[in-house]
Amino acid sequence: MKDEQTFVDNKENTPQENIANEADQANVVDEQNPVNDSAESAQEGTESEVEVLDPEVAKFKALAEESEKRYLRTQADFDNFRRRTQKEKEDLAKYATTKLITELVPVIDNFERAMTTADTNADADSFIKGVSMIFRQLDGVLQAEGLTVMQTVGEPFNPEYHQAIMQVESDEYEEGIVVEEVQKGYMMKDKVLRPAMVKVSM
Repeated sequence: MKDEQTFVDNKENTPQENIANEADQANVVDEQNPVNDSAESAQEGTESEVEVLDPEVAKFKALAEESEKRYLRTQADFDNFRRRTQKEKEDLAKYATTKLITELVPVIDNFERAMTTADTNADADSFIKGVSMIFRQLDGVLQAEGLTVMQTVGEPFNPEYHQAIMQVESDEYEEGIVVEEVQKGYMMKDKVLRPAMVKVSM
C-alpha cells in the first residue's frame, strides 16, 4: 500500500494539465499588474499623437508667421501710399494755377510793352489798338481754361445764374426777363463762377 501511494504522488501531469496551469499563472500575473499594461498603452498612444501633431503644429506656425509678414508688408505699402497721395494732393493745391499763370505771363509782357509805348508815342489810336489785341489774347487764354461769359439780356431771370439788383418796367420784354446787364457773369465750364448782376422786367 505504501508503494502504491508513492506512485500516485510522483505521477507526472498530462500536457492538458500543464497548459491549464500555465494559463492560470498568466492570469495571476495579469491580475497583479493591470495598471502597468494600461499605462504603457496610454504612453504609446500619446507618443504616437505627438509624432502626428508635431508636423501639423509646425505647418500652422509657419503659416501664421508668413501671414504676419504679409500683413506687415501690406501695412508698410499702405503707409507709403498714403504719404505719397497726401504729398501729391498738397502739390496739386500748391501748384494748381501754374499752367494758367504760365499762359498769362506773355499777356503781362504785352501790357508792359503797351504802357512803354504809351509813354513815348502820342498816337492814341495805336495804343488803343494794342490794348485791344492784348485783351483778346487774355480772353483767349481764359476761354482755353474753360471760362465763358453768360448771355443774360433777353433771358428769363434765373436766380442760379443772375443776381437781380432792380426791377424795371419794360415795353419790350414781358415780366421776369432780364432787360439790362449791370455786371457780367462768368461760368467756369459747367459751374457758376460769378453770377451776373442784372435788371429784371416787372
